[in-house]
Amino acid sequence: MTDKDLTDHKFYHANEESQFAESAPEKTPQTEHPAYKLAFRDTDFLLRDELRPVRFQLELLKPEMLLDEARVGSTMVMYGSARIPSPEQAQATIDAAKDGSEWDQKVAANLAKKAKYYDEAHKLAKMVSDKAIIEDGKRQFVVCSGGGPSIMEAANRGASDAGSESIGLNIILPHEQAPNSYVTPYLSLNFHYFALRKMHFLLRARAVAVFPGGFGTFDEFFELLTLVQTGKMKPLPILLFGKEFWTRVVDFEAIAEEGTISKKDLDLFKWCETAEDAWKCIADFYDLEA
Repeated sequence: MTDKDLTDHKFYHANEESQFAESAPEKTPQTEHPAYKLAFRDTDFLLRDELRPVRFQLELLKPEMLLDEARVGSTMVMYGSARIPSPEQAQATIDAAKDGSEWDQKVAANLAKKAKYYDEAHKLAKMVSDKAIIEDGKRQFVVCSGGGPSIMEAANRGASDAGSESIGLNIILPHEQAPNSYVTPYLSLNFHYFALRKMHFLLRARAVAVFPGGFGTFDEFFELLTLVQTGKMKPLPILLFGKEFWTRVVDFEAIAEEGTISKKDLDLFKWCETAEDAWKCIADFYDLEA
């Protein structure tokens, strides 16, 4: 066979080589042994401890390539609790705890009280998605969440209600964990390594909204503050929703008074209560139309 196409590959692609290997007619002890498998088709080999650096690289590359192919230029990242109910579920949360302990009832009431932030996350995601900002042929401020329930669901739902795609960066956990139904399927990405997932949250981020949350939200929020404070990352709008919650669980002023951060570090984030507050901060920062 003569191939005169100057632009074609002269070597077979990896998927073609895989098909050749699978269709080999002769089965022998040698060809059937795992050692004979092509390295990139050998799952047991790829999962060995020694291959951890390769798996790191794969988790860096796959999302990067898929987001590039989807023409995602920048993201609007939204962090927050996986436990806060939607306004529709708030009363059911309270009712479910009515026969429980006093502690259970108090927790349920506190969660239900924060249901308004589900609404604000939904509004912000829809508002940003409705703007449909395009620069350099790429979509800007594409909504990106952790892909889970509650505040994350609200973010993806808001984008979906605006008719826009949104990203979900899910992660494998020991307990059941699945993407919410509003994440765009081809932008629903799954991670093994928290470090790589957190990296992809911020690589394209041009604004970050942080809602009340638990350890995961604290981790992502404080790492972001550290990156900007230390100059490892350029400043961007960091929008902190729920002053009543945050000032109760973290005494930011006390940290500054103790001298372990500077007073000016408290300006790294902006307090917000509504989606409109958040978009105004973003618009002012980037000189966009409010």
